[in-house]
Parts: sequence; C-alpha cells; structure tokens
Amino acid sequence: GMEGLSVGSVLLTGCDGGLGLGLLKGLLEQPSPPRHLFAACLDPQGKVGRAPARGGGGKGGNVTDPNSIKAAVGKVREEVGSAGLNLLVNNTSTTRRSTLATETAENMSLVYTTNTIGPLQTSQAFLPLLKEAAEAEGQREMSCSRAAIINISSILGSIEVTEAWEERQDICYRCSKAALNMLTKCLALEYGSSGILCVSVDPGHVTPPLEQGMGPVTVEESVRGILQLLAQLSATSNGTFWDWRGQRLPW
Repeated sequence: GMEGLSVGSVLLTGCDGGLGLGLLKGLLEQPSPPRHLFAACLDPQGKVGRAPARGGGGKGGNVTDPNSIKAAVGKVREEVGSAGLNLLVNNTSTTRRSTLATETAENMSLVYTTNTIGPLQTSQAFLPLLKEAAEAEGQREMSCSRAAIINISSILGSIEVTEAWEERQDICYRCSKAALNMLTKCLALEYGSSGILCVSVDPGHVTPPLEQGMGPVTVEESVRGILQLLAQLSATSNGTFWDWRGQRLPW
C-alpha cells in the first residue's frame, strides 16, 4: 500500500554506492522513516570500508558508518537499547568479470568472502539485537517491521533460471549468490522460531550493471520495488526468494 515500509530501526550494509545509497535515500523518504538508520560499509576481514556519502538527514535518525562488524553492533546497541534492531539488510556485493575459461581461485575466494561470508558474519553478530526486537514486538506477526534479515541476492544465483548466461558468465558471482541463497534458507530455518523473518531479494541489477534492458531501468525503480516488497513480506515468505517486482523466484 501507499503507507510504505514502517520500521523502527534499520542497518544497511554496502552503503558506499549504487543500490546501498539508493536504499538509504528510499528509507529516509518513506512516509514514516526509521527512527534509527545505520549505514555501514562492513568488511568481513575487518579492513576499513569507504564511508558512505552523507545524504540529507531528512526525518530519519542518525546515519553512521562503523568499519568493523563488532563496532557496528556496539554503535547500534547504544542507540536502540532494549528495542533491538528491526531490520538488517545485507547489501554488500562485489563481482569479478569472468568466464568459465578465465575464472580463478582468487576471484572465487574474494567474491565469496564479500558476498557470502560477509552476510553470514553480520547476521551472526546482529542476532541478539534482532531477537530483542522480535521479543519487544512479540504480539505481532512476522514482518520487516518486527525483525528481519534481508539478503540482497541476484537472479544470477538462481540455479533454475540461469539468467543472462550469454551476457555474462561471472562464475564467482553466480556461485557466491547461490550460496547466499542457501544461507538465507539456513537463517530462516534457525531463526524463524525466534520471530525473525529471513528472505533473499534480487534487486534486478548487479555490479557492474548488465547491458541495457536487463532488470530495472534505474536504481530508484529498483529501490521503490524493494521497499514495497519489504512492506508486504510475512511469515509465509520466510526462507523464500523474491525479485524487485514482488515476484517469487525459483532457487
């Protein structure tokens, strides 16, 4: 509906450009923006990420950019207290252009570390705060407003669809996103009973972007679709895969 996504606190990773900044802006522009909005450029190996460009503050709360996951958890806890963290969006993503002929162990390892291990570690670290949020809102159904982990995945990680093979093989990217989808399923199976919703979302565009005509025309269009989808997710969507148009995708 037009009331948009209403969520108390959000932590968004991968905020150093593209979709991350778009989601940040989109959240601040919701009719009732988050009271607490944390933007993080987290590196699973603890190296310092680039700080996000500062957007206009709008009505939304503070935007911070701690570099390490541990620092981020501390910062969030400081701000949200016993209300916990309602929504974690794992948006960190990288790729290396490659074909089956040119793919390397180094590519595979680098991309997996960012795209799969990063979201795992972030989810593990924020679990206590997500559980607190789920309990604080205990009387309610599962939703992104209560407690949720959203993994920004890709249709290129779908084993069934195998989209855009002719355009880009990018084995390292496809494998890391297929693994991220399995992680979503594992998180859903383990955390669902605590009231935490876990879903994979294909934003319809990958880094670097596919050729014209693939996915949404603009980041804004993708963001609008994603936020609309997040507002509609419920218990029946736990452990599933969706695209920015609000369509269910096969694994």
